[in-house]
Amino acid sequence: MIPDLNKKQLFTLVVAVSLVSSVFASMVTFQYILRIALEKKETIVRQIITGGKDKEITERILRQDELIVGVVESVTPAVVSIVATKDVPVVERYFVDPFETDPFFRQFFGDRGFRIPQFRQKGTETQEISSGTGFIVSQDGLILTNKHVVSDTEASYTVFLNDGVKLQAKVLARDPFQDLAVLKIEKTGLPVLKLGDSSNVKIGQSVIVIGNALGEFRNTVSVGVISGLQRSIVASGGNFGAEELDELMQTDAAINPGSSGGPILNLRGEVIGINVAIARGAENIGFAIPINKAKRDIEDVKKSGRIIYPFLGVRYLLVNKEVQEKNKLPYDYGALVQGNQNEPAVTPDSPAAKAGLKAGDIILEINGEKIDPNNTLSSLIQKNQVGAEVKLKVFREGKEITLKAVLEERK
Repeated sequence: MIPDLNKKQLFTLVVAVSLVSSVFASMVTFQYILRIALEKKETIVRQIITGGKDKEITERILRQDELIVGVVESVTPAVVSIVATKDVPVVERYFVDPFETDPFFRQFFGDRGFRIPQFRQKGTETQEISSGTGFIVSQDGLILTNKHVVSDTEASYTVFLNDGVKLQAKVLARDPFQDLAVLKIEKTGLPVLKLGDSSNVKIGQSVIVIGNALGEFRNTVSVGVISGLQRSIVASGGNFGAEELDELMQTDAAINPGSSGGPILNLRGEVIGINVAIARGAENIGFAIPINKAKRDIEDVKKSGRIIYPFLGVRYLLVNKEVQEKNKLPYDYGALVQGNQNEPAVTPDSPAAKAGLKAGDIILEINGEKIDPNNTLSSLIQKNQVGAEVKLKVFREGKEITLKAVLEERK
């Protein structure tokens, strides 16, 4: 039996029933939409991300995969493994008894005696002491690698080609100021890697790294991007001391011990850098020397059999916003000529001294090129040959002047 309701109570009941019905209908509708969304989530998400261009994106990914595979297949024959071997002492352990002829002590130790371990060298044996990677840069057998891969001057070096051929290598030159070296093997008609232009490298561009990972897994391939430029680090290793490296490229492509000296390539198969170091305690932070820094070494070795550096003869601080504000300078770029307690700002009898450069000068340009973090004084000097005359735009005592210097060979 339904109780009698006044108008107010009846209105309240109708509203309550309507709300319950609406909530129930909303829940059913939401569950239906959610079920449909879950069933089609891959399609929906893909369309949202690609703007409905799913087929185009898929084809692009497939094309890039094919491109990477093609690049690897074409360049791998020119990537080599470098193994260092050396005659090392063979150590033998033996025992001596200092009381062997003493009858008093013999009664305590018996026939076995009192045994003290000693060590002595028993000849030598050839052992593998290190390994790394390199790549061929001329058909007659020039190979570029890191200096630390071939740092031991008493070791012998063997190059393993991609087809398994093993050849003895001679170190023609070790760069005195960069972690680079040039080797030579006696073979002609070799495959060669094409050298690119590292000045055009952009952050975010895709790269391919190839190396002799861990000295065991030859021609290991990894893929990543350029994640930074103009990096400076202090690198060190087991068989060489600490070395400061500047103007490096940073990549997230895996670089492992043993990959040092291997190439880092763009998707056109051009070498844009040389693997040189990894950051310990971090994931996917590796560094490479820009290939433009190595081109001079290769040409010098081809022409003269050694690496020659042009020399100006100044110590300097690269000027940026922070240096400008701290030293109250009129420019936020250039090279501030300054010395320290151990070395003068201008080397006596150097090209800089002969040109009239002084401590406190700011070198703004070399041959019309502005000096900044992307074009350091050192890198601009390296663009010139020994004996070349360079024009220096210099700020001194409130005005700009022009000086000329003739570069000499750095000793």
